[in-house]
Formats: sequence, C-alpha cells, structure tokens
Amino acid sequence: MSGHSKWASIRHKKGAVDAKRGKIFSKLNKEITVAARLGGGDPTGNPRLRAAIQAAKAQNMPKENIERAIKKGTGELEGTAYEEVNYEGYGPGGVAMLIDCLTDNKKRTVADIKHLFDRHGGNLGEPGCVAWMFQKKGLILVEKDKVDEESLLDLALEAGAEDVKEGKAEFEVITDPAVFDSVKKAFDENGVSFSLAEISMIPQNTVKVEGKKATQMLNLLEALEDNDDVNHVYANFDIPDEVMEAMS
Repeated sequence: MSGHSKWASIRHKKGAVDAKRGKIFSKLNKEITVAARLGGGDPTGNPRLRAAIQAAKAQNMPKENIERAIKKGTGELEGTAYEEVNYEGYGPGGVAMLIDCLTDNKKRTVADIKHLFDRHGGNLGEPGCVAWMFQKKGLILVEKDKVDEESLLDLALEAGAEDVKEGKAEFEVITDPAVFDSVKKAFDENGVSFSLAEISMIPQNTVKVEGKKATQMLNLLEALEDNDDVNHVYANFDIPDEVMEAMS
C-alpha cells in the first residue's frame, strides 16, 4: 500500500479528522464551490462535484452547508473567488510530493508552502519536477478482516477495477477515475464497507524513508494538510506502519 494511502487511513481511524472538523468543513466548502463553478451545480453531470458532495456527507457536513456552497459556485449566492494552484517538491529523504491548493491569494499560498518545506527539511520544486511520477486513479481501501479476499477480487474486477493490492491490514483497490463511481456503487450494493474512497494521485514507485527523515516527512505532511489553502497532498514515501501510527 502506498504510504500516503496508509497515512490517510490511519488518521481517519484515529479520529484526527473529527478533531479538526471546522477546518475540514472549510476545505470541503471550497472544493464544492470550485467544482460547481467549473462544472455546474448538477452533481449527476459533474463528477468532481459529485465526489465533493460524497466527501462532505461522509464527514456529516450539514445539507444546508453543501447547498450553500453549490450556490456560491454557480453564482446564485455571493462568495469568495478561489483559484486552483498546484505545487511540487521534495520532502525529507527525497520523497516526491504534489500539493493541490484552493486559494484567494496565490502570493500568500506559495509563501506559506515554501516556508513549510523549508521548515521541515524539504524543497519546493519547479512545475513538472515530480508530477510525472504520479497517476490519477480511484482509490478504495477495504479492511482485510471485513471481507473475503477472493470475493472482493471478483467483485472489484467485475465492476471494472484495475487492480487489488494486499497490504498488512487492508486491500487497496485501484480504478480508472472514469469507473470509480461504478466500483464504489458495486461495493455499496454488495455490502462491502470501506475505510476510504477517493480520487487520488497514486505514485508509480515509492521511496523508503526511516528514522529522523521519516519523522520529518510526516511532520511536513501534517503541516501542509493543516494549511487552510491546501486541498490535497500526495507523496510517494514508504514509511514503516509503526512510525506512522506513532505520529498519528
């Protein structure tokens, strides 16, 4: 399992998301607004909006908040104009990192991102320096003790998944983004519960990081995720599970 996937799963289980619910709601609100602005307010014809609404519901975001964010995106209500900006760089140990942001002030955001990289032993890079190492894919994590491996494999592949990888405690189901919703729906209809389901940037290879570098890397990741303008962070680290669990 990719390091970022494992980290996201660990933090979700341990309630780190709940501890920052106000911040999570703010980020989800931005994503819904931008998705509606770019693709319209109807989620049936706007996959990005549909995914954002699903993520918001998974965090128990109130329905009225979701509807208000959509209306801000479509122009029915006044709202802040957010821009999408992306940054690339290297974390401690040579880890490749992608950072997706939604911001109303690009100068502030790039200064903040650069400061966090410098502070935690990383380097902000030039556009294109690491993006080629990642592929956009659907990602679904299923806990091993909640499903039969053969049944999961059959169901996932029949629904159109590309691959099912086995981790220590979870199966990692990889899909093309175009069939992500179909695979997720098949899981729902067949009673397969999952701990995480999202469109992600999956690294084609990983970098093993241990000791002090591993701690620095996770501190950088957490600091970036905690920034108000950061929407998603992707990285290709391979860090021992026990280190990630201790840091979470």
